[in-house]
Amino acid sequence: MFHFYNTLTRQKEEFNPQNPPAVSFYQCGPTVYWTQHIGNMRAVVLADFIRRALEHGGFKVKFARNYTDVGHLVSDEDEGEDKMEKAAKREGKPPMEIAERYIEVFEKDVAALNCLPPDFKPRATEYIKQMQEMVQILINKGYCYATDLAVYFDISKAKDYTCLSGQNLEKNEADAGKGEVGDPNKKNSADFAVWFFKAGAHQNALQTWPHKFTFLDSKIVEGEGFPGWHLECSAMNYAIFGPTIDIHMGGIEHVPVHHTNEIAQSEAFSGQPFVRLWLHNEHLTVDGGKMSKSLGNVFSVDSLIEKGFDPLSYRYFLLGSHYRSKQNFTFEALQGAQNALNKLREIVRDWDTHGSDICEDYKKRFFEAIEDDLNTPQALAVIWEMVAAQSVRPCPPKLGEGGSDTLNSTAKAASLTAAKAVTLLEFDKILGLRLDEYVGKKVEVPEAVQDLLKQREAARISKEWVESDRLRDEIAKLGFVVEDSANGQKIKEKN
Repeated sequence: MFHFYNTLTRQKEEFNPQNPPAVSFYQCGPTVYWTQHIGNMRAVVLADFIRRALEHGGFKVKFARNYTDVGHLVSDEDEGEDKMEKAAKREGKPPMEIAERYIEVFEKDVAALNCLPPDFKPRATEYIKQMQEMVQILINKGYCYATDLAVYFDISKAKDYTCLSGQNLEKNEADAGKGEVGDPNKKNSADFAVWFFKAGAHQNALQTWPHKFTFLDSKIVEGEGFPGWHLECSAMNYAIFGPTIDIHMGGIEHVPVHHTNEIAQSEAFSGQPFVRLWLHNEHLTVDGGKMSKSLGNVFSVDSLIEKGFDPLSYRYFLLGSHYRSKQNFTFEALQGAQNALNKLREIVRDWDTHGSDICEDYKKRFFEAIEDDLNTPQALAVIWEMVAAQSVRPCPPKLGEGGSDTLNSTAKAASLTAAKAVTLLEFDKILGLRLDEYVGKKVEVPEAVQDLLKQREAARISKEWVESDRLRDEIAKLGFVVEDSANGQKIKEKN
């Protein structure tokens, strides 16, 4: 039984989809004008954890994550240049070519982080017709008006416009000044564009579509234009899932504007509740501060790989903080995560995999943590407690030698690790760390490496340290790392 914190109700509540076991789940995807940084990828991985958890719990999840390839201005409100067109000018290529390039980069990065592919990957430019139909219906219902620059949604007509954000609109209006955001002819400063005209600041827009809107006073507005960013998610959601979806997830920064506007226009359009459960993830900081190109601290998945990190170590790192908490990224912390993941991989290689029983106590505690608003730090603590455990209940029932029900030490160890192995592999269906590639799979050391190990051992006995170091480097070239311990040389694969 899952419980999640619903931003809309401001409390943790039991998850009840509208048509169980079916679950409709939408996550605001990237604006594909640039390589997505690791803060953006945190949101993607966190949604993947939630999706995996729900599917493991028996729900049939239909997951959609969109691509914004038009209409997202530099400001999340109605100001500035379209990000896609800004990128097109930067790189001297058409916007659609820019979109294709950065969608490819994004999908490569998401695959490296082992996120399940969405069931739906809508692109805004594929839903222009549905967006225009939504605008016309909103006009027909009296929710929209036009200026020389755009068709705007009149927030004064919306029912409980600030239900998600809890903002004080009167104070915002006083602070901002009426109609000062983007277009001086807006009725309210918070009114937002559902359709921009090819006029004013956007008269040279590169991506536009012909439109024809008829207003209640019979005025007809024709020309070229493009959709507002907020409208895009509403139209794609409606086209894929219908008027009401079970889960909508996005970054906490979307609450006051983007998601607030989605609710207003979607519910005005359909007359039905838009979202049952709003989930919002907090930001990733870097060295305690905001990511900024000027500070040189904006990192991508590729930049982590270039520095020698396994992308799955970043996925492991993300388990260490709750999705509703800020998480601070440092390379020291990422190195710690990679060390911990490598240690876990090394430990589980020696586990027996011939058991079928589960460590019931650890399973219960792990899933209690997961079902409690995805408490991944607690779930991770349970895993390491199980890994270190010298006994678990129940253990796989085996007979010892001579028919005795008392296991000898070797059998006990195998029984214990077999139970742990089965349990950990079940946990990994949610964690997505690809532990099945390591559990019970001992390192196969090639004969050439074994010969080098023997030579190195002889060199160490003779205290020929230079030769010992040379042989260690030769072993590394073959893809293995040798470590010296009190019990002699220890070999493992390079990650």
